[in-house]
Amino acid sequence: MEQTRRFNQEKSIWIHVNQQDTAEIRKLQSQYQISDEMLRYSLDKNERARVEYDSEESAFLLVFNVPHQEKEDNHYEASPMTFIIKENCVFSFASEQTDYIQPLMASILQKMPEQSQFNFLFHTLFLIADAFFPLIEEVNGQRVRLNKRLREKTTNKNLLELSDLEVGLVYLVTATKQNAVLLQQIKALSFFRQLNATEQEQLDDALIEAQQAVEMTQLASQVLEQLSGAYNNLLNNNLNDTMKFLTLWSLMLTVPTIVTGFFGMNMPLPFSKSAFGWGIVVLISLFLAIWMFIGFWRRIR
Repeated sequence: MEQTRRFNQEKSIWIHVNQQDTAEIRKLQSQYQISDEMLRYSLDKNERARVEYDSEESAFLLVFNVPHQEKEDNHYEASPMTFIIKENCVFSFASEQTDYIQPLMASILQKMPEQSQFNFLFHTLFLIADAFFPLIEEVNGQRVRLNKRLREKTTNKNLLELSDLEVGLVYLVTATKQNAVLLQQIKALSFFRQLNATEQEQLDDALIEAQQAVEMTQLASQVLEQLSGAYNNLLNNNLNDTMKFLTLWSLMLTVPTIVTGFFGMNMPLPFSKSAFGWGIVVLISLFLAIWMFIGFWRRIR
């Protein structure tokens, strides 16, 4: 079901549509003459962030990445949300994951009902870019808590949680980068010179916010990557130490086998007829084993 609201002294109208409501979307297409190409971008849930301006129809299309508020598979993701400006109409197409933007847009019009269409759009993009920050702060908080648990005990469960954080940041870094590039591309479009000073200033504010989101997500990703690398190295070192210990232990156990093997031969050998022969063989074995252990230990250190 579409939601409509007038603004800019009743000269403009905002229409919010659910992407899954195909019947309503087809109705809007027929009523407002939205092209099939733009409509296809609006309905594609896997569409990348993009911006286009059709000078012949005076239609502006923008696909912006919106972060999810709920986790999926133990990490946050982002989905595209489409905005179309044509004539005096602003269309927003949201999915189930991005529909929380609708009340934010409504609050913008409630506070500033006299703003223009592009000012309304750029203000919305500013709030979407700002929505990434709480997620990044939550990821950083989880990283700190997880790091404390890993310092106490490096378990598979904790390492899997660390991997989930890394996967989630990959989605957030990619989404914020695409958003920042998209806002920068708007300035290269021909219609940018048609924007007034207020609209250009609001676009610059949205671009600055998007670039800050990129920097924060990249920083969080780099810190998490360093942390993951450190624990991987720690696990490798622990494995190496374990293998060294097992190698030394196996070498020590071969010495008594070799020594007792000689004395088990059916031929004359020293101490073979002595009453203390068994004890002497044990002492020889211990001496050689300890000597070998000390020699190899000094070498591997």
